[in-house]
Amino acid sequence: MSVVVATTSPGFGRHGRLPQLIEEAGWTVIRCTDGDLADGGLSRHIGTADFLVSGLLPVTAATIAHAPRLKAVLKHGVGTDNIDIAACTAKGCPVTNTPGANSNAVAELAVGMMFAMARNIVVGHNSVVSGGWDRRPGTEISGKVLGIVGLGNIGKLLARKAIALGMTVVAADLRPDRAFLAEHGIELLDLDALLARSHYVSLHVFGGTGNAALIDARKLALMKPEACLLNLARGEVVDYDALADALSGGRLRGAAIDAFVTEPPDVSHPLFKLANVVFTPHSGADSLEAFENVGLMVVSDIKDFIAGRRPSRVLNPEVYDR
Repeated sequence: MSVVVATTSPGFGRHGRLPQLIEEAGWTVIRCTDGDLADGGLSRHIGTADFLVSGLLPVTAATIAHAPRLKAVLKHGVGTDNIDIAACTAKGCPVTNTPGANSNAVAELAVGMMFAMARNIVVGHNSVVSGGWDRRPGTEISGKVLGIVGLGNIGKLLARKAIALGMTVVAADLRPDRAFLAEHGIELLDLDALLARSHYVSLHVFGGTGNAALIDARKLALMKPEACLLNLARGEVVDYDALADALSGGRLRGAAIDAFVTEPPDVSHPLFKLANVVFTPHSGADSLEAFENVGLMVVSDIKDFIAGRRPSRVLNPEVYDR
């Protein structure tokens, strides 16, 4: 019987060596990525799936309850806040993710966003293609302070890139890698102090209730008026109402946003009327190289599960104690 892999990740298995590997394995991949359906169509196919490769759509207790053949849930990425791990554990279903595989792609987009805001790239592009010639002086990021909130795999790669570009890096992290901080001359600050000192603040923390509205009106008021905020984490980490107020009121220079509470977002929100915001469609991890890296890790884990082996990246190892 063919192995059935359902996926809600549009990029899974499409790039690099992945199509050939999946074809050689003889798996059937069912793509549940219909944008007109709340679950992408997953509910239609989860009952026949042996494995679920999860994108950004929720994997709920109801999803798991209707999946009698399911052997594992594999996140096509890192953040698992959209997966009900407790429900998976109760069913005896292991959950994996792919830490580090797409970190460089996210870090590179953060650098690109800083340049876009510093040099008014989007405004300049729009001016030229509309027949204008709006030459606005920008700023250089060399010599500026970058505050990184969450110095994990992505934050560390971003720190290295920023230092190479002549920036001073400070960081806030609840479980800091002090050896890394010392090696790269990065000062560890609490969040309030980081916000007050930085010209750019880049968020790289997990979502969920623990970090909901981590950056709210009070936090934004601590930032320099010439500062810019980057959110490449999760939408709920920033209070976007408060951010729109700060940006429109001249209390913050700019923002770059890659993550939204609802995706696609409601563009009637005041934030989308502002010229000093750069938006991307949650594409921080969307490089061809990252898709291949993440996919290879997922395929490797599926092969381990099929062979009866325990992958090294299982997030709920207690399922093996049942």
